[in-house]
Amino acid sequence: MIKNKKWATLFSHTGSEIVNLSKRLDRFPDRIITNNIPGGSINRELDKYSITYTERNPSVEAYRDLFEDADIVTLHGWMRVIPRQICREYKIYNLHPGLITEYPELKGADPQKRVAECNDGRYKHIGCVIHKVIPEVDEGEILLEKSIRNDFHGEKEICCRLHEMALLLWLELLQPNYNKPLNENNKRRNHHNSNDQSQ
Repeated sequence: MIKNKKWATLFSHTGSEIVNLSKRLDRFPDRIITNNIPGGSINRELDKYSITYTERNPSVEAYRDLFEDADIVTLHGWMRVIPRQICREYKIYNLHPGLITEYPELKGADPQKRVAECNDGRYKHIGCVIHKVIPEVDEGEILLEKSIRNDFHGEKEICCRLHEMALLLWLELLQPNYNKPLNENNKRRNHHNSNDQSQ
């Protein structure tokens, strides 16, 4: 998907996912954008690349300036709602660390924490999805999902596993020929794997 295309990324936290993904792709984004503060919690490996710092909640015009002529935009923990006009003008994708295809109530912030704090056993699986970005939070068309049985204890264990799953999903979207592991439930929307290893 990103071969010979201009790729922009946005993050609000550390940017570590961008670092890990770029290493696996053997390519860093053409533009790395953050609304974090310079010298804050940003992954130090990004210091060697030119990071574009923006305001906490960019305007429509600011987004246009940030994206310029980007062919594809990916969000990696970007904690802002993208304006409707920008969603229409650019191809934007987000990864959500909650299995909202099975548990729609996990849309929104901190689904990992909500799963970890739930003690009634309702969340039998954990997972991630990649969806197209629209103004409504986590409501865009889901393109890819990955899930696994929830045999983990505590938020830290869940987050670690979700980070691994997220990386593999991004690789599948951005580099479709990437080899997927066989011990997880990988699904493309409208093309479900009948051998669901997570059930």
